[in-house]
Amino acid sequence: MRTSFAPLFAVALSTALLGFATPASADIVASCGSIELSASSECEVRVEGGCTASCEPVNFTAQCSAELYVGCSGMCTATATVQCTTSCQATCEAECTVDPAKFDCAASCRADCDGSCDATCVGAEDTAECRASCKSTCAARCDGRCDATPPSADCNSKCEASCNGSCEADANMSCQVQCQSTGYVDCQTDLQGGCEAACSKPEGALFCDGQYVDVGDQLDKCVADLKSLFDIEVTGYAEGNAQCSGGRCTAEASAGCSCSQGVGAGSSGNAVGILSAIAAFGLALGRRKNQRA
Repeated sequence: MRTSFAPLFAVALSTALLGFATPASADIVASCGSIELSASSECEVRVEGGCTASCEPVNFTAQCSAELYVGCSGMCTATATVQCTTSCQATCEAECTVDPAKFDCAASCRADCDGSCDATCVGAEDTAECRASCKSTCAARCDGRCDATPPSADCNSKCEASCNGSCEADANMSCQVQCQSTGYVDCQTDLQGGCEAACSKPEGALFCDGQYVDVGDQLDKCVADLKSLFDIEVTGYAEGNAQCSGGRCTAEASAGCSCSQGVGAGSSGNAVGILSAIAAFGLALGRRKNQRA
């Protein structure tokens, strides 16, 4: 009796490919200072002198906008207008129905909302701070609505959430931008002390896209969340004050090293190894079949 290995091969291939899930487009990461990050973000741990030099106001904009948004939410409580949600819903559903399974509620909401930031910040005293305030408002409102809507929801529900998020952000934008503008100086002063203190620690301070991230005591969790959400490898990070050698880290050493992984190290290397093994398995089956013929 001939034994077919095709089912086993298919299972092995499927198992290997499960690790290649598409990362989230963008999200507010609570463990990473509650700032908005995305799959394109570049994050690194900095230590000592070069780190302290990075602790300057221009690098606190993202963190401050995230914190100031929360502080201003109590006074910026406008609701979305019917005109905004009605217009948005029609456009959104037309987009969603093209491929409902791939429609991303939060991404659609952010696209609608972020697109207005340039116009909102024309003539602003500090354009960078204004844009950061605008984007933090969009991110918070969009995530607040879309996170409560399951991916399995129909286009009507997804678009209702997306449009409510972007329209609520629009209704509160002027209030948020004005309110946040009064708090940047104090926030930057507070963060400078925290940033310099983090730089003096063995584990160092985290920066993403050049912006300081106030992780508090959650550096390990933040790094893990960046990996799981966006498949981001944080440069210069070594878990548990580790020393890096040959792509591996061992405990009881400085965390300020940068672990450069060679081929075969880390998740990408593991995936390549798995797929290579599967390919070899398939070739072996082919040879065995030819030998029997």
